[in-house]
Amino acid sequence: MATYITVAFLAGRIAVGLFFLDAAYKHIFKSAGLVGYAQSKGIKPGTAKFAVISTGILALIGGLSVLLGYRPHYGIACLVIFLLGVSFKMHDYWKETDPMAKMNSRVGFWKNIALLGALLCMLAIAQPWVWSL
Repeated sequence: MATYITVAFLAGRIAVGLFFLDAAYKHIFKSAGLVGYAQSKGIKPGTAKFAVISTGILALIGGLSVLLGYRPHYGIACLVIFLLGVSFKMHDYWKETDPMAKMNSRVGFWKNIALLGALLCMLAIAQPWVWSL
C-alpha cells in the first residue's frame, strides 16, 4: 500500500529526473546556444562543444537513474559532478558587472545549489527505492 510519503518521493523523483532529462536533451541535441554561452564564459571553442555534450551525458545518465531509481548513487554522483562544474563556471554571478546578467546568473547558481542539496538528501533514502528498477 502506497503511503503519501512514497507517493511524494516518487513525484519528487519524477520532477528531478525530468528536469535533468530536459537539460540533457538541450545539451546533446540543441547544443549550439549552450556552446556559444560556454565560449562567452572563457571555454575554448574546441573544448566548449565537448564540455556541453559531456555534461549532457552526465545529465542523461543521472536523470534516468533518479527517475527510474536504477543505481541512484551512481546517477546522483553524475548529477553532482554536472552541477558543481556548471554552477561555478557558467553561473559565476560574482564576476558579472551587468545587473541583469548578474541577477540571471545568481538565480541559476542558487537553483543549482538547491538541486545539489536535494540530490544529496536523496542519498539518505534507503535503497532500493520504492517503485524502482
